[in-house]
Amino acid sequence: MKSKLPRIFLILLGIGFLLNLLQSYFTPLIFDEAYYWHFAQNMAWGYFDHPSMVAVLIKISSFFFNGELGVRFMSCILSSATLFILWSIVDHPKKKDYVVHFFVLVYSMTLLNAYGFLTLPDTPLLFFTALLLYVYKRFIEKPDLFWGIVMGITMAGLMYSKYHAALVIIFILLSNLKLVLNKYAWLSVIVALLCYVPHFIWLYENEFVTINYHLFDRPNDPYNFNKYTLGYFVNLVAIFGFTFPWIYWGLFKAKASDKFTRALLFLIFGVLIFFFISSFNRRIQTQWIIVISIPLIIVVFRFMMENEIAKKWIYRMGLLNIVIILFLRAGLIYEPMSPIYYETHGNIELIKDVTDKVGNTPLVFENSYRNAPMFAFYSGNDTYSLNNESYRLNQYSIDDSESKVQHKKILYLSKRSSDAELTFTKSDSTKMYGKYIDNFETFRKLRTLLEGPISFDFEQEQTFELYNPYDFDIDLKKLRFNVAYMNASKKVKDRLPIKAQLKNSSVTHIKAKDTLTYTFKFPKPRKLNDPKYVRIGIMENGLNYGINGRNTKLK
Repeated sequence: MKSKLPRIFLILLGIGFLLNLLQSYFTPLIFDEAYYWHFAQNMAWGYFDHPSMVAVLIKISSFFFNGELGVRFMSCILSSATLFILWSIVDHPKKKDYVVHFFVLVYSMTLLNAYGFLTLPDTPLLFFTALLLYVYKRFIEKPDLFWGIVMGITMAGLMYSKYHAALVIIFILLSNLKLVLNKYAWLSVIVALLCYVPHFIWLYENEFVTINYHLFDRPNDPYNFNKYTLGYFVNLVAIFGFTFPWIYWGLFKAKASDKFTRALLFLIFGVLIFFFISSFNRRIQTQWIIVISIPLIIVVFRFMMENEIAKKWIYRMGLLNIVIILFLRAGLIYEPMSPIYYETHGNIELIKDVTDKVGNTPLVFENSYRNAPMFAFYSGNDTYSLNNESYRLNQYSIDDSESKVQHKKILYLSKRSSDAELTFTKSDSTKMYGKYIDNFETFRKLRTLLEGPISFDFEQEQTFELYNPYDFDIDLKKLRFNVAYMNASKKVKDRLPIKAQLKNSSVTHIKAKDTLTYTFKFPKPRKLNDPKYVRIGIMENGLNYGINGRNTKLK
């Protein structure tokens, strides 16, 4: 049977797929990929930072290949599938005459290139966004039971990719409010929610740790125009490179002539406006807005076929983008070619240096959910990130990694040179210092519960509860407590020990799954006169204080 796809389309799609496979095989993992690989070692319906789709892709990839390709294979598949879907969406009588222009447009987009082989949550986000637009287009042409169910499953896949996916669904809905009267649209919502129930259960069982962190506990810097709002506009240029003037020209020339185009424009402008407003509160990361590239490809490709100037300049500047991108991609593999020191460089050599000296000794990293999985991937050693109050919670705070290093001789690795027994130097000259601990023991899952908001009074006796989630008793003599004082941006500015007294002074151990009550008084801060939040931390066995409690508001 003769293919309906132009031969040149299959050739260019195949070239892109082959290039991504080669790039995947020869490029060392970046830190985020190693972190998501760590997710996939213990499959679940959710993880600390993201829903589970990225782990699913890595797990499937591992069935086919080992090494880096065992992390990235499905990303290569999804990226090619995304381009096929986008081509299928465009209904234009002349599109087969502009196959090369289509590929110049999509291959010239900077981050779209990266997600062609890197395995990150944005990889499935882009795929399911394209798929949802395809399904929605078919749904508005023929709203029935089949397309209602397919749209629900697609929305669930989108939400399992990344929480930002909610914006895609919301803005498509806002573009066509009559959907609220469509029974099949409601069916799709019900199907999506049913598919998402396992993740809701996971969130409940893990005390909504992801939502609490992202919405309430995550620190943020004070507003800075250059870093936040101006940086947001820089990102809008960066995701398209030299083609950006004609990309946005095509966007602003587009008209909402039908329901589908209206959905495309609502999605693009909705995301742009949402993150512009957000830029007055936080720094907008480039990948947060990458989702607009999917509807923009459709809008701009249509524009290119109708406008000679846009077609000419996007083609010319797109080719320039592609040359630069290919050079940078080569630099990811071969460090001497790279104009910058990138995070793929030097890790394998550093890991070999460490393991040559310590063998299969478990490795504990101070405040590094990046190094812990990277070393585990390339060395096979058990690793753990010991997070203290100067850092942030992450997947290592909630999974069983801690248990794998308990009561073992470990090498403790940090950026601090004090008491160092070993020194390791990376190719960018950064140093990592190690010291042995013969019987490593931590209780980072202990929780301090401080009800708030509370009055900030040095004379008033305060109360907090200590909860032990472990299945064993813990000697209270091994524990010390402190209070971390934070500013309005939830940045820790002061840390002071507290004299915590048990209400029942005869207790020597906290039993498994039990709770004890302590009293204490706030010590006077040394560096922060007007703290806004506090948190009670725990030191065990002389290690640095951990992040054991929620940020509690002061009044």
